[in-house]
Amino acid sequence: GDGPAAGPVGTLPGSPAAARNLRPILDMLVPRLPDTGLVLELASGLGEHVAALAERRPDLIFQPSDADPDRLAVIDARCTGLPNVRAARALDACAPGWGGGVRAGLLVVVNLLHLISEAEMAVLLDEAAQAVAPDGLLAIYGPFLRDGTTTSEGDAEFDARLRAEDPALGYKEVEVVETVLGALGLSVERFEMPANNVMLVARKGAVPGL
Repeated sequence: GDGPAAGPVGTLPGSPAAARNLRPILDMLVPRLPDTGLVLELASGLGEHVAALAERRPDLIFQPSDADPDRLAVIDARCTGLPNVRAARALDACAPGWGGGVRAGLLVVVNLLHLISEAEMAVLLDEAAQAVAPDGLLAIYGPFLRDGTTTSEGDAEFDARLRAEDPALGYKEVEVVETVLGALGLSVERFEMPANNVMLVARKGAVPGL
C-alpha cells in the first residue's frame, strides 16, 4: 500500500475486506464529510476507515468506537499521530440509549448490519437517527439483499454461512433499511458499490418535511 502505513501501523492486524473496500468507501465519504463537528464511526473494528478519513481532514474531530474492548487498543494504536482522533470509545451500537447525547455531523457504519439481528438493527437505526445532528448524514455500507435475494454466488454463500452460525444474522433487505430510515425522518440515497455492496447515505433534515 501507499501512504503513511510505515511505522508501527505496519505491525497492526488488518482486515482484508477493509483494505479491499477502503478506496471506494473513501471516495464516497470524503466529499460528504461535514464542514465542522464530529464524525462518529460505529463498530470501527481495526480502525482502518477512521484513520484514513482523519488523515484527509485534520480540521475535523473523529470518534471511533467498538463494542469489543480488545479492539479499542488496536484502533488507538492505528490512530497514533492523528491528534484529531479521540480515544476509541466502548460503545455497543445495538444497545438502547447511546444516541441521545451525540450530535454527529457524519455517522459511519461499515459492514455491521449483516452481523447483527433484525431487532438489534432496529435499535441501532433508531439510536443512529437520534445521534445525527440536524442536516447531518448517516452513511451505512455493506452487503444487502435486494428484493429478498443476494446478487452473487459469493454473497449467497456468505449469507448462508452467517445464518447457519446464528439464524438471527445474515444480510438485511436494503429496501427495509431504507423504509426504516425514512420513518425515522431521514431522506435516503442508495449508491451501488463495487463487489455488490451498497452505500446508503441518509440525511437528517434540519427542518421536518424538507
